[in-house]
Amino acid sequence: MKIYHHIDEFTAVKNAVVTIGTFDGVHIGHRKIISRIKELAAATGGETVILTFFPHPRMILHPEDESLKLINTINEKAELLEQLGVDHLIITPFSRDFSNQTAEGYIRDVLVNKIGTKTIVIGYDHRFGKDRQGGLHDLLTLAPRYNFDVVEIPEQDINDVAISSTRIRTALLDNDINIANECLGYPFFITGKVIRGDQLGRELGYPTANLLIEEGYKLIPADGIFAVKVKVAGKDYTGMAYIGHRPTVNGMTRNIEVNIFDFDAEIYNQQLRMEFLHFVRGDIKFESLEQLVVQLGKDKEDVQALLVINGPQFNT
Repeated sequence: MKIYHHIDEFTAVKNAVVTIGTFDGVHIGHRKIISRIKELAAATGGETVILTFFPHPRMILHPEDESLKLINTINEKAELLEQLGVDHLIITPFSRDFSNQTAEGYIRDVLVNKIGTKTIVIGYDHRFGKDRQGGLHDLLTLAPRYNFDVVEIPEQDINDVAISSTRIRTALLDNDINIANECLGYPFFITGKVIRGDQLGRELGYPTANLLIEEGYKLIPADGIFAVKVKVAGKDYTGMAYIGHRPTVNGMTRNIEVNIFDFDAEIYNQQLRMEFLHFVRGDIKFESLEQLVVQLGKDKEDVQALLVINGPQFNT
């Protein structure tokens, strides 16, 4: 898959089959749409093009609203779309100027002249242009003039996408990992840089890799203990992850850390990917470090039992 970080980098391709959206989560609802554009491209000898936006439009139009949390970072999204066999991903920097284009200007200048769209696959509710005035009607009206076809995504499929996205976010914030992964079609994951912590886990007999997630918009599950799969330094491991403020030691910051099983290498400053497989328990404040250590022993047993009984249910 070729990735373009501005629409000006893209050169029109033959019989471009285009769809547009944020595709946050690249979940099972989105995959139906991606399968459709691949089918159409195969039938016409064309190539698939996804046009997405970053930053997310809400980040630009409503910068005061910090509540938006996304299932994927932009790099994670690109990785998932590549796995699905998309030919071209255009990541357009969203700006107020971009949002102020007229509907026809957007269709003519972006979809036709820049991308060379021959088929656009779009939902009934897709809006674009100044004040979001453009939509499916404009595309259908202008299609004959600019020589492209419009394929409408069925309303039920669009609703399924919205329902799935909301359900995934809610499930992750409720630590219903199984539901989130079922809707995603793969295990939810986070990617971050391993940073140095205060070594408390090592002192307690459970050394952890502390993760720095640099993208503040990335959705993080609720606090607790999780059974996870870890990818680091080109190898796969299992482990026990913790998210929380470490209330037993009166921690002030929210930590993301993982005790990687059967692992003792130094990996500071390396990228680590953590896939969430099962939720084990919520965060608890213990009366002493001794009680915490006892519970960690039980947690590890629970994690290992879950991994043996259920196993990693998805592969990415």
